Amino acid sequence: MALSKALVWDDIGQRLYETGVKRGVLYPQAQGKYPKGVVWNGLTGVTENPSGAEATPLYADDIKYINLYSAEEFGATIEAYTYPDEFGECDGSATLQTGVSIGQQSRKPFGMSYVTTIGNDVDGTDYGYKIHLVYGAMASPSQKNYSTINDSPDAVTFSWEVSTTSVNVAGHKPTATLVVDSTKFTDEAGKAKLKKLEDALYGTESADPYLPLPDEVIKLLSGN
Repeated sequence: MALSKALVWDDIGQRLYETGVKRGVLYPQAQGKYPKGVVWNGLTGVTENPSGAEATPLYADDIKYINLYSAEEFGATIEAYTYPDEFGECDGSATLQTGVSIGQQSRKPFGMSYVTTIGNDVDGTDYGYKIHLVYGAMASPSQKNYSTINDSPDAVTFSWEVSTTSVNVAGHKPTATLVVDSTKFTDEAGKAKLKKLEDALYGTESADPYLPLPDEVIKLLSGN
């Protein structure tokens, strides 16, 4: 018989929190894949906005018979001080010649990755991190506010509302997001698997960075 154990709240090392956003990468989509990533400098925030999964109650025999739930979708708001040139096509721009671009063009889908930090009461922000992957994203037209330089100068912050189209995952419903928690890969074998994923996402001296689809992510983290 398994011995029971009383619950303990706020034990040492278990006071976890999540903070920050860094290591942004943009992956323009090409024929359903994301073949070449570019650094997204100046990323200041990603607000995840899932929607759907709303209940529609059905009634029978004078009682609530069942709840039917709508499909869940993933959306986000991206904020940044700047963006890579490659994001222009994703934001409805086209280049006429070097240094000259026009707007109101067709928008290109993209993927992206970013990292958030996991901290605790012992190791602080060195405890771990999460890698967030987003697929099938489309940016909506956004407002850009420019104002005169004054005695309290501030940089322009760009913001985009993003919707997504899910991709297939073997054995599960399609998804537009995937999160990898580094604290679950702490032994040497786990670290080696995590490095394979990061080499794919960020590139190496001999290979371009790319965004692997969910099934390939699982293969990389399984050591295959």
